[in-house]
Amino acid sequence: MDAAALGIFVGGRSSRMGRPKGLLRALAGDETLLERLIRLGGDVGLEPVLVGDSAPYAAVAPQLERIDDDPAGVGPIGGLRGLLRRRSVAVVVACDMPSVDAELLMRLKASTGVVAPRGERWEPLCARYEAPLVLPALEAALEAGEHSLQGLLDRVGASVLEVSGEKLVDWDEPGDVGRSEGRGSGRG
Repeated sequence: MDAAALGIFVGGRSSRMGRPKGLLRALAGDETLLERLIRLGGDVGLEPVLVGDSAPYAAVAPQLERIDDDPAGVGPIGGLRGLLRRRSVAVVVACDMPSVDAELLMRLKASTGVVAPRGERWEPLCARYEAPLVLPALEAALEAGEHSLQGLLDRVGASVLEVSGEKLVDWDEPGDVGRSEGRGSGRG
């Protein structure tokens, strides 16, 4: 079996931010958000891979495997499909989540099945997926024109991973940069 991947979702245009989100500086230190996630993934024994349009990150992480959305233009579900067609087990995280830490990545890695934090909504881009459990439902969703990761997590019977909200913060707008408290986006 292949090593568990840390699928770092870097897709999206970042039009509100004016630059790729993964190149923003992390909360502490000189690392970018992407560099921090790559380091943390390696620290906990996950193999970091970039998922989505990784061209803006070529200089930061030239050695990492890149996986395109499959298909492109359908949001994160396309990235998840591309990732799970190449890796049987993956922890995924969005590149704009500055408070994800090694402890959370280790908890996701040590889990079994499909696991994600859930408040009012799932946090599908801070989760653990297993290809055999997810790909059949994902393929059916795409065939039906459904692109919601929320619905996908419901369909596969994902388990809830208890996580404090501050670890799920994401930076979607310029005013979010530097924010380390609050709730995650519940995207997808």
